[in-house]
Amino acid sequence: MILAITSSQDLVSLLQFPFMQRALIGAVLMGILGGLLGCFVTLRQLSFFSHAVGHAALVGVALGVLLQLNPTWMLLPFTLVFGVIVLYFVDKTDLGSDSVLSIVLSGALAIGVIMSSLIQGYRGNLMAVLFGDILAIDTTDLALTLLILVGGTIFLFSTLRQQILLTLNPDVAKVQGIPVELYRYAFVVLLSLAVAVAIKAVGVLLVNAFLVIPAATAKLMSQQFSSFLLMSVIVGSTSSIIGILVSGIFNLASGPSIVLVQFLLFITVFVVIKLGWKTA
Repeated sequence: MILAITSSQDLVSLLQFPFMQRALIGAVLMGILGGLLGCFVTLRQLSFFSHAVGHAALVGVALGVLLQLNPTWMLLPFTLVFGVIVLYFVDKTDLGSDSVLSIVLSGALAIGVIMSSLIQGYRGNLMAVLFGDILAIDTTDLALTLLILVGGTIFLFSTLRQQILLTLNPDVAKVQGIPVELYRYAFVVLLSLAVAVAIKAVGVLLVNAFLVIPAATAKLMSQQFSSFLLMSVIVGSTSSIIGILVSGIFNLASGPSIVLVQFLLFITVFVVIKLGWKTA
């Protein structure tokens, strides 16, 4: 859904609509979730992994449309199973992780495109998943996002020391008796579910940026992991809200607007901090 507003009074009126309120709540929840997981995604160099999972989700969506089922309910289990299988392939082959991910991504994307071509008639659900539409999220989407956010926060913060050690040095973590494989697979499950719910907001094509850009921006501004985590959450949630408002003011699609705001914020922080320090 694309909106256009012309004045501050129109903006206030717009915020009174239930769908806009759900979109803002969803933006905050997804922004927090994306910022939280994005810290570990960037440090563990899993950005290509989330990219592969996001694009492969097209298969689940197309399958749901073909079977006349709710694409969201097909998307969640498919991304979950796909993420675990990909990690298993990476662990069990001698190929580099980037090669395995490229192979699996290409195959899944080809299957998704072929299945999409078999869909007859209206393809609105499919297009919404490709490009995102946070203004169309419902209470079920909000409940799923909140559930994943709460569960993910409890898991990450209850094992924060182990997660940090696993991120910085997996070998040392294994020597200290930390169940490295269990934590790796648990994080992949959480990441896959986060990708699934974020797709509704920003779409398959941009979901990776939704996870990576806020964390990358926060990393430029932080020297300690705690501040890195906090700034990533703030950037993720704030940029999501601004992106929704920008989509209304300038009559733009909501998903790309959110990612555009995140990108511009990253460029601004980079110029001010990195280039500013060099010229000071």
